Amino acid sequence: MSTITFTTPVQEQIKRVEERIRAQAGDNHPDMRAAIEHILSSGGKRVRPTVVLLVGNMLGAPEDKLVTVGAAIELLHTATLVHDDLIDGSLLRRGMPTLNARWSPAATVLTGDFLFARAAKLAAEADHLPLMKLFAETLATIVNGELTQLFTSRGLINRKNYYQRIYAKTASLFEMSARAGALVSPVDEETVEAMRVFGYETGMAFQIVDDILDFTGDQTAVGKPLGSDLLQGLVTLPAIYYAEANPDDPDVILLSEGGWGNQDRMERLVNSIRESDAIQKSMQEAEDFIKRALEKLLPLHPGIERNALEDLSRYIIDRQI
Repeated sequence: MSTITFTTPVQEQIKRVEERIRAQAGDNHPDMRAAIEHILSSGGKRVRPTVVLLVGNMLGAPEDKLVTVGAAIELLHTATLVHDDLIDGSLLRRGMPTLNARWSPAATVLTGDFLFARAAKLAAEADHLPLMKLFAETLATIVNGELTQLFTSRGLINRKNYYQRIYAKTASLFEMSARAGALVSPVDEETVEAMRVFGYETGMAFQIVDDILDFTGDQTAVGKPLGSDLLQGLVTLPAIYYAEANPDDPDVILLSEGGWGNQDRMERLVNSIRESDAIQKSMQEAEDFIKRALEKLLPLHPGIERNALEDLSRYIIDRQI
């Protein structure tokens, strides 16, 4: 496993990001302050604000603006997790109880709403209209992706649908992070677009590796049963590769016909996928995304930040759980 070094150049700035997030509770309900503190203390590597900071530092953005934008994006990400945990009925995240496990559904929804509002307020404080538009568009993409997953994606073995889902769920926020860091920097549109693509490619790879770890990771560390996505009818890339190679497998057919509620059959399908070359093919695809991401960094001036972005890209591929 690779050593996590990509945060080193921005460690002090990340602390400032977390201070900005804590400050968003203000003088509101004390339970809200406790909720924000609980969420922050649950860990996380702050990958998205790290991308904002590294890109912006590399391109000469004002530090205060980067900290504000980084806090807005991390708070947006946190709000989506609060709602996701409620939708999924998740009681643990990173080994700690979720808000959903501690509070009523109504209180959890309202907390997520509050965090969305505060994230938008922070984004507005950057005083940059294109950034505000990007923030709103990204939030709409994330929510639309969740609705699509709820209503039309269960049991669907379809690559186009899969790529759309992981873009909405994960890559859109990585894309926004890299693009936002460039938007508030004194650079041309070509550089902004290159950073957008970098964020997109790394975000797609990040989610593909997450989906691989759902089949191969350590169940205790992952915090949920292996193959849990498939047991909920969510078909990810390893399952797609397996289904394409084995369309006549009775378990694949059952999945496509809505039979993911048959736990014994789905667990057998999970084992079949783990024993096939579908995992290797999925990882190769993730590596291809990272290769394209790294190509976008090549024209930029070498330095600490570019090196850290390269380290982050490699970390995404090297993650093991």
